[in-house]
Amino acid sequence: MTAAGCVFLLTALLSLKTTVAHSHSVDKDTYHVSAGHLFLLRCPTADPTWSRRGGHNKSLPTGVEVIHGLLWFLPVQMSHNGSYTCEKRGKNGLSSISFGVSVSGGKCPDQPETISIVKGSNGGVPCKQAEIFKLNKTRNIQWMKDCQPVERPISVDDDGFMRLQSAASERDAGTYTCLVELSLDGRKYTAARSIQVTIKMIKVAISSMPKVVLPQQEVVIVKEGTRVELKCSAYIGLSEEKDTFIFWTVNGTETDDLEEFDEFTHYDSDDKGQVFGHSTLTISKVSRRFMNVPISCHIWNSAGCKVQLSWLKEADHSAFYTSLALCLSASLAALSAVTAFLFFKVDLVLAHRKLWRHFSKQQVSDGKLYDAYVSFLHPDTLTSDEMENFALQILPEELEKHRYSLYIRGRDDCPGEDGPVDYRCLPESLRFIKRKQGALKWRKPSPGSHKLTKLHSNRNFWKNLRYHMPSVPAGKLQTII
Repeated sequence: MTAAGCVFLLTALLSLKTTVAHSHSVDKDTYHVSAGHLFLLRCPTADPTWSRRGGHNKSLPTGVEVIHGLLWFLPVQMSHNGSYTCEKRGKNGLSSISFGVSVSGGKCPDQPETISIVKGSNGGVPCKQAEIFKLNKTRNIQWMKDCQPVERPISVDDDGFMRLQSAASERDAGTYTCLVELSLDGRKYTAARSIQVTIKMIKVAISSMPKVVLPQQEVVIVKEGTRVELKCSAYIGLSEEKDTFIFWTVNGTETDDLEEFDEFTHYDSDDKGQVFGHSTLTISKVSRRFMNVPISCHIWNSAGCKVQLSWLKEADHSAFYTSLALCLSASLAALSAVTAFLFFKVDLVLAHRKLWRHFSKQQVSDGKLYDAYVSFLHPDTLTSDEMENFALQILPEELEKHRYSLYIRGRDDCPGEDGPVDYRCLPESLRFIKRKQGALKWRKPSPGSHKLTKLHSNRNFWKNLRYHMPSVPAGKLQTII
């Protein structure tokens, strides 16, 4: 290849590179139109050059004209289906934008897009034919639903926007077509654009006023320095709202500012779908400043706020000590009562017998002449006179003052009853009686003592003797011998 040829090839490649570098092409949306309707297509750039893409012939088809930079389809024909490009050469090179035109044969074109109307709202549908309304021509606007005139009450704005006059329902879903009738140069045209409308449901979360489940008012007995947990549960509603908050305060101060406090909050729901919030406040170490002050659990959402109060109170041991003292006192009282009863048993029994005789009804005599039998031995000792004096004088004198009747052998014998007595078995019998009932011992008073002194010195002997004696019936006559 010659040098001139190489220079020419290099120049051509550089020129091609520059052209490619400054070319910019964009594919735009596809417009759905139907045959027989007027359609206007605008290019974003001013004074563009329009052409038809595809095939060797890029010229515009019959019935398609460029007027004031807009591509006019007068009217749309089935043969107009395809892609159209508007080009503009500027300082930065050539820029082109392509549009798709999809032609259908029905009265109403296919829907290129879908919009949604909220159920229950008075929504609307745009006409989306801005280029037609810019012509400022006298026009008539008609809306179709599924290619039939809309039967429900509607209102239409100047720009063709259709607005529902009542709340939207599922029956309003369908394909809506905006038909614009106008006259150009004495010829009537109709422009049409369709939109698919759906009705959507929006679940509007209705906030419920929080309700404290537990506890309403809580008093927790604690000990200073210990760890304690406070719990708060509340009904939130049928859904967990993002603006639901559960937090704690101590005497009006948020727990975030107190290092001893830690919060944990979670939510759950029951079988009915009811949502509950649960919060636990942990106090790592209870100090005295946290006692007897309100500790509040705040449950807040968009519907309102509820507060649950808790109180910490120091454990009161006075009740324990009081109970302990009462128990000890009762035990000591019982022990004292038992001791007193055992110590004063004889006196109590004797007093009871005396009162019983005064307040009881007159009783029939038991038929017995004597209440006791007095027997004594006559040992050959110097003390025989003292024993005889005790058995025959002192003992009867004391007991008969208390209305006891004594039978003393030798004193109360009837004529003919005196005779020898066999005392061979008496010692053994006395041992048996002593073993079963015990024995009372008479202590001899000191010589020269007064009679009252003698009786006083042996008062326990007399009381115990009367205690072991049977009770004297109230109606028994005293026998004085």
